[in-house]
Amino acid sequence: MILLLTYFVTRPAEIVVRDVQKVSQVIGETDRQRNVPADNRTESRFGLRGTDLGASFEHKGRLVFLFGDTWPVGPNTPDRPVDGDAIAFSDDRNPDDGLTLDFVTAADGKYKAVDIPGVSLKGFEVPNGGFSAGGHMYGIYTTDHTHVPAGEIMGRSVLGRSDDGRTWSLVYSLSTDKFINVSPVIVDASTTPGLPISRGKALLMWAGSREYRRSSPYLAFVPLDRVEDHSAIRYWAGPGKWSASESDATPVVNHPEVGELSVAWCAPLKRWLMLYNSGHPRGIQMRTALQATGPWGEPITLFDPKDGYGKFMHISWRDRHADSVHDPGRENEYGGEYAPYMIPRFFRKTKDGARIYFLLSTWNPYAVVLMRADLVV
Repeated sequence: MILLLTYFVTRPAEIVVRDVQKVSQVIGETDRQRNVPADNRTESRFGLRGTDLGASFEHKGRLVFLFGDTWPVGPNTPDRPVDGDAIAFSDDRNPDDGLTLDFVTAADGKYKAVDIPGVSLKGFEVPNGGFSAGGHMYGIYTTDHTHVPAGEIMGRSVLGRSDDGRTWSLVYSLSTDKFINVSPVIVDASTTPGLPISRGKALLMWAGSREYRRSSPYLAFVPLDRVEDHSAIRYWAGPGKWSASESDATPVVNHPEVGELSVAWCAPLKRWLMLYNSGHPRGIQMRTALQATGPWGEPITLFDPKDGYGKFMHISWRDRHADSVHDPGRENEYGGEYAPYMIPRFFRKTKDGARIYFLLSTWNPYAVVLMRADLVV
């Protein structure tokens, strides 16, 4: 009873979203909204016409960005198949003037798609998170995609390992059930209450299930020094409970419409942030918690799509000619907001709260923009 009472009385105070705005367009050649070059001029520099996602993590002092289905300039090649996935590094420390990226490239200097032997990485088979451990980079990818009348099914998630972002190997299949779209975060167990261990580094994984954008988020834990041992994973099964069986995993919040999600510790606010795209309510939602295991607050709309449509997200010309930011030949196709991947390196304290930065995919144009939001406690 005391445990449950503690769980329910530690919900965080509400946060007010004061200001959310686009900083810059990260992917593409030209920011058509502002008629200026995009941050990285990816078409001319890297042969990259469009991509999405961009989950990031720190590795040896650099940021690593994992991008999703990528469209090359020109035809398919073995190094650049349409809908292959791309990786970029960044040494950027100042997000207010944009985000500078250096993509992993092939011998011709253009971007090189990720190849994990034995793993299909075609359309809808994408990275959704990564982390650094033991000098290696790890990426979590979805694969075995199928389409059903209700929507997309991500059949399996896998853990891949690389030393340079160029050559990858398969560590293991992570899940075929609840832990498919994963947001991994490394924590210090001694300062993170509620975990199965009280000392050492640990990897926490928040995730949505194989039913794409049709599940609530779950939570799992593994000691960081055993991250390549699948049997060491424990699944959150309710307040104070961890199980060795994935079937016991219990949603940390009830919202069965979670899409791509991103979880991060925000030091200036001293709380956890969870961002995700949702159909109901529409937009990018934010939840907060004082502890990694929750309880999580109610969703707050961080970004309303009406603030992007006609600006950096296209409105179909079938409805009205409100903008010209669409990709060539896609004038009658709406854009849309998804994949709000936070970049904790850039979080900063403000007078009355914090400023956070995150990437956002816009679908049409098929690009990624850098966003910032001011949060007030």
